[in-house]
Amino acid sequence: MSSHREAPEISNDPAADNTDLYAFVSPDRPDTVTILANFIPFQNPQGGPNFYEFAEDVRYDINIANRGDAKPDVTYRFRFSTTIRNPDTFLYNTGPITSLTSAAWNRPQIYSVTRFTRSGESTVLGKGLPVPPVNVGVRSTPNYEALAASAVCRLRGGRQVFAGQRAEAFFVDLGSIFDLAALRPFNPAHLIPLAAAPGLDGTGGLNVHTIALQVPITDLTRGGGRPTDVADPTAVIGIWATASRRTATIRGETPGRTVSIGPWVQVSRLGNPLFNEVVVPMSRKDEWNAEGPDKDSEYAGYVADPELARLLPVLYPGVFPNLSAYRKSRADLAAILLTGIPTGVVPGFQNFTGPTQADLLRLNVAVPPSATPNPLGLVAGDPAGFPNGRRVGDDVTTIELRAVAGLTIPLVDSTFTPDAAVAGLSDGSTNTNPATLATFPYLGTPIGGYQAIPGSFAS
Repeated sequence: MSSHREAPEISNDPAADNTDLYAFVSPDRPDTVTILANFIPFQNPQGGPNFYEFAEDVRYDINIANRGDAKPDVTYRFRFSTTIRNPDTFLYNTGPITSLTSAAWNRPQIYSVTRFTRSGESTVLGKGLPVPPVNVGVRSTPNYEALAASAVCRLRGGRQVFAGQRAEAFFVDLGSIFDLAALRPFNPAHLIPLAAAPGLDGTGGLNVHTIALQVPITDLTRGGGRPTDVADPTAVIGIWATASRRTATIRGETPGRTVSIGPWVQVSRLGNPLFNEVVVPMSRKDEWNAEGPDKDSEYAGYVADPELARLLPVLYPGVFPNLSAYRKSRADLAAILLTGIPTGVVPGFQNFTGPTQADLLRLNVAVPPSATPNPLGLVAGDPAGFPNGRRVGDDVTTIELRAVAGLTIPLVDSTFTPDAAVAGLSDGSTNTNPATLATFPYLGTPIGGYQAIPGSFAS
């Protein structure tokens, strides 16, 4: 699920691997949009002495399309560099790291942020910005919350940015789902039955690296306005994140010395939390990662007839008879994942970007943040949640399982009745990692290496 190790090639390149993308109107600053792009999946907090970090030879981009053609109108580009302060120690730190300038920290990183527009303008928004250290443990990184907060940087124009390690917020029972699409609460109904059991958080106890950006809505919209009418086409933007590398890497005779040359090529991308992981077949996953979303009509057939929808009636005999009998193209999934939802499908809502089929995380910025967010988002009557953007608390696993199983078909085909089991379909997992924050950068404090005891991170 989502995009952890979702394709053969990128699974061997974790520093460039997009894991999750979030985008939402900021609840505490509703004139801004927050975008969180996560990379480097499944981080063991104890993974030293060479702890996880952003790659110097990767170009990390957050892309915005606002004209309906799924091509970037605005791009925020992040480049990282690393310093080794003491070449004679194997340690990440030689004492407590009490500030971002602590001499005890042996491997600090800094980064730059540059904003590009389709018209060719480029603006350096910040450079020399600090990345906080990873959460090593109670001795090495005491008062980690304050240390990380000091790495939140305010940029001109009402923007702010953060790049560094955070707690994984995506939750899913990976061990069960990848065991022949099993859902522990529904174990007795599976083709190979087991006793029912609560779902487990397969990303519990793990961290990620986050690039967090908060910018005024006017930074992102066509024409630079702040739309207030949900029906206004200019209120909808499409977001995706990418990672790129040079075409060639030359390894020198000296161990550890490499040079990257040639044009930049995209090696990873992410829009919606599902597309490449579950929709695209394995033989085309690497190809998909290398292309822009404007080419996604090539993959529309996998959305119209998703493999998972065909597997569910087979793996759960007799549970999904209506889904099994449905032979029409899945126009509901095509709208959710490829074009956005047009006006008239969900009363008072739309996030339609036009006929160009593209995997984009679509956000209608005129929809205000919800005072009482529902983790099931739009399907539960909360238009501020997924698939209208994605908040960190949205249960995208449950939403997408139910959508694939037929819950959203009646939106476009009133003759279809979802199977009774669909309303309760879930993997049963909940987030067991540290709680998310109420303010930027929203994702929770990463789990410390010393504190990393399995089962101890319930929020």
